[in-house]
Amino acid sequence: MEKLELKVSGMSCGHCVAAVSKSLNALDGVDVENVDIGSVKVSYDPASLSRDRIAEAVADAGFAVVG
Repeated sequence: MEKLELKVSGMSCGHCVAAVSKSLNALDGVDVENVDIGSVKVSYDPASLSRDRIAEAVADAGFAVVG
């Protein structure tokens, strides 16, 4: 498992955090460690999941990965 921290723009409340958490938890091969307003920390299996797919899950929840 590799660790990944992403900066996320547009999150402003607990509902935002919950939406991102739900989207990430739906992915196979990812363990959500922490979602806060503005950042996401996960562990993931790079053999089955890419960083880009994790960023897509954040986007699917309505937010953008920055940087």
